[in-house]
Amino acid sequence: MSSKRFLDFTAACCGMLLLAPLFLVTALAIRLDSPGPVFFRQKRIGRGFKPFFIFKFRTMVTDAEKRGALISTGDDPRITAVGGFLRKYKIDELPQLINVIRGEMSLVGPRPEVPRYVERFRRDFGEILQVRPGITDFASLEYKDENELLRGCSNPEEKYLSEILPAKIVYCKKYLREQSMATDLKLIFKTIWGILS
Repeated sequence: MSSKRFLDFTAACCGMLLLAPLFLVTALAIRLDSPGPVFFRQKRIGRGFKPFFIFKFRTMVTDAEKRGALISTGDDPRITAVGGFLRKYKIDELPQLINVIRGEMSLVGPRPEVPRYVERFRRDFGEILQVRPGITDFASLEYKDENELLRGCSNPEEKYLSEILPAKIVYCKKYLREQSMATDLKLIFKTIWGILS
């Protein structure tokens, strides 16, 4: 087991234990707010183009993917009342600790994308997916308000594919060049600070 994988596994296990009360309260709030499951699972592409299902707390109505695009915006009517709060404070992302424990993701690494988007930029992702995707990275910090950037957009998916994702790919490659334990710790602390502030 590499030092990065050891850190990921240990930190994710500790995080799950420490955050158990928050998980319980969040699960209860989701169930009381709208009908449907607590978790949202979606196919993403991981290291070596291996697909996996990412875990998130559900923030939208249960059949959201049938009602609109894969990309959501800040004013998306599919987002539930509790879901808006969870997204604002990034609480919906916490179940990805499960993916980290399972070895599908890392704490830090390029954000995993859906198969359709990966195929559109397959050459770039051939380079990027040499590492495990992560919960946070340079792009996550730069585009922490991505939903708001897409607010009011007539075609949010096209804007994401033509403007935002290409920019994210640049940040992903920056991480590949600079990855180290020090870089990972810096990004983790910046992510936590960004949420708290």
